[in-house]
Amino acid sequence: MPSATPALRMILRGTFLLGAVSVTAQAQTTIDGLIYASGRYGLVKDTTFSPAAHPNNFDVDRAYLTVRSKSDGGIATRVTIDVDGRRANANQQTFRLKYAYVAWTPTGSSLTWKLGAQNTPMVGYEEDLWGYRMQGPVPLDRARYLSSSDFGFAVEGAWQAQRVNMDVGVFNGETYSGAPGDNRKDIAARVSVRLMDTENTSKTGGLRLTGFALVGRATGGADRTRAVALLSYQTNAFMLGAEAASMLDSTVVDAETKGRLMSVFGTYMRPNTKVGFMGRIDQFDPDADRSPAAASAVASQQTRVVAGVSYQLAKNVRLLLDADVTSIENGPAINTFQVANRNLFLHAEIKF
Repeated sequence: MPSATPALRMILRGTFLLGAVSVTAQAQTTIDGLIYASGRYGLVKDTTFSPAAHPNNFDVDRAYLTVRSKSDGGIATRVTIDVDGRRANANQQTFRLKYAYVAWTPTGSSLTWKLGAQNTPMVGYEEDLWGYRMQGPVPLDRARYLSSSDFGFAVEGAWQAQRVNMDVGVFNGETYSGAPGDNRKDIAARVSVRLMDTENTSKTGGLRLTGFALVGRATGGADRTRAVALLSYQTNAFMLGAEAASMLDSTVVDAETKGRLMSVFGTYMRPNTKVGFMGRIDQFDPDADRSPAAASAVASQQTRVVAGVSYQLAKNVRLLLDADVTSIENGPAINTFQVANRNLFLHAEIKF
């Protein structure tokens, strides 16, 4: 990975310096990591192979290395290196700075102020609720309407033991993996209210109604809006959720594209065992005002079904065997779509 090595060295030097400063300030510093690995078997033969065959491969989908610190005065910092296992070419992987922020929680305050590359209000919250990021991104992240991280300034708050929590901020809008863009920004906000208690008192626990909105302009001036409503019920054993989202994007000449997404999902962990179950159905229409006569990956409605069983192999290792199948309106699409969207997976989540 010759081209990635200088960037990696620079990131590691920065991480070392951050650790050194933290030690000097007598901060509490921790280092942890997370790996998402997978084995894939394609259910459809790839006709680009000679002869045609079912694709199968092992991969490291994502790897993260995180340094966190806490010091006096309610100051906390986080730096996370993100290694994307999807190789840009035959021998190169992508290294990114996913999180790099400072957070301040004033003494006695319910608010935390954050500046830098940080979690965005909705994606991280839904990932916590869903609990199976190892399988893949949540729907709006997978469809590239939202990102899990962006550069900006935000404030988080929680009241009455997480009965109400919120996250609102101003962001560049081009995500942590994109260039900063021009002067235009996105404003995004999420509010979650617990309507009924369960034994799960976390920020996602209980019967909850969650709303999210994003309003902004992309680089160049195109409109960008997102609206999400999420109803969820979570106990220590199971979780059920239903989500509806609308998306609008325009070009600088005011041509609008309206997207729509609906999802129902659930998880169940058998009490006193290491076995869990998960399932998800997503219906996504990237262009709700068009109904193409033939299947189109950019305009036709798509339905995705994910189902699997997980096993907690060790305290820091969890396995997931799942099927991930997407169908498209107006019949089968071209072979490349089928190959990419009809698979069996063995996923692994490894923490250290």
